[in-house]
Amino acid sequence: MTVAVLVPVKAFAEAKVRLAPALDPDARMRLVRAMAEHVVRAAGGLPVSVVCDDDEVAAWARLQGASVVWAPERGLNGAVEEGVATLAAQGATQVVVAHADLPLATDLALVAGFSGVTLVPDRRDDGTNVACVPSDVGFRFSYGPGSLARHTAETSRLDLPLRVLREPLLAWDVDVPADLDWAVAGRAVAGRAVADRAVADRAGAGWVPP
Repeated sequence: MTVAVLVPVKAFAEAKVRLAPALDPDARMRLVRAMAEHVVRAAGGLPVSVVCDDDEVAAWARLQGASVVWAPERGLNGAVEEGVATLAAQGATQVVVAHADLPLATDLALVAGFSGVTLVPDRRDDGTNVACVPSDVGFRFSYGPGSLARHTAETSRLDLPLRVLREPLLAWDVDVPADLDWAVAGRAVAGRAVADRAVADRAGAGWVPP
């Protein structure tokens, strides 16, 4: 079994606009970059590819040691599907798709290894923060509100085994100002040491919580 990690990354200047009430554009960009770098590092020793359609993101990804899958004007679902297909052609048998806004993410490898589909929900049990799928089954991604239910249905359509992994460190994503309290949340779900390392990780990239 060959596992690869795929991280979809939106243009930094266009990402997380719903955080505007709490962060100015420069702070949002620093946060987006810092979280994305953290997610790439959470892959550990697994090969990482970033799927994007922005030159700045592509250059950033290469500096992180990641490969780039160029998927212009595909939207999130189409870009992820293209990324999975590209990694399959390169020999990956399983692909872990991890969103780039997971400030507490650690050890993405734990999501791999199951014979079917693994879904990691957000903390509301509504979205899909991380998914691991066989690369050759034509899994149809359907991100957005309610994606956990749609991805569960897609797994059933493909007649594949399903594992739902509720991992607190992967469940915290950042979309709205209330989500910026991830440092406090991290101490609650993972202990002070893990959360403080996450804060230091982001601080080293030029962003700290407001």
